[in-house]
Amino acid sequence: MANVKFVNEEAEIIVADGSNLRFKALENRIDLYTFGGKLMNCGGYGQCGTCVVDVVEGGENLSPRTQVEERKLKKWPASCRLACQTTVQGPVSVVTKPSRKSKASAKATKSA
Repeated sequence: MANVKFVNEEAEIIVADGSNLRFKALENRIDLYTFGGKLMNCGGYGQCGTCVVDVVEGGENLSPRTQVEERKLKKWPASCRLACQTTVQGPVSVVTKPSRKSKASAKATKSA
């Protein structure tokens, strides 16, 4: 069993090892989608790229990035994942609905 913490929502759920992150989030009423994603999501097949989460802790406890993620997340920080393509193997903390620029601007601020 693994704990998944959703930082923005201040929520934590317990999932079985190997559980799909998107499915478990939606099952527990955690909203992964921005307005556009709600209108155009592909239902978990990795085609739309709208269920992006930013992994802030425990990235080593997730399945490796898939080829679909590599293609869809080229312009996102390496810590970002598609929830529909990600399985959980241990404790993890994620931020839902991240901004592509949030990590880049935070890094620029730290180095200045």
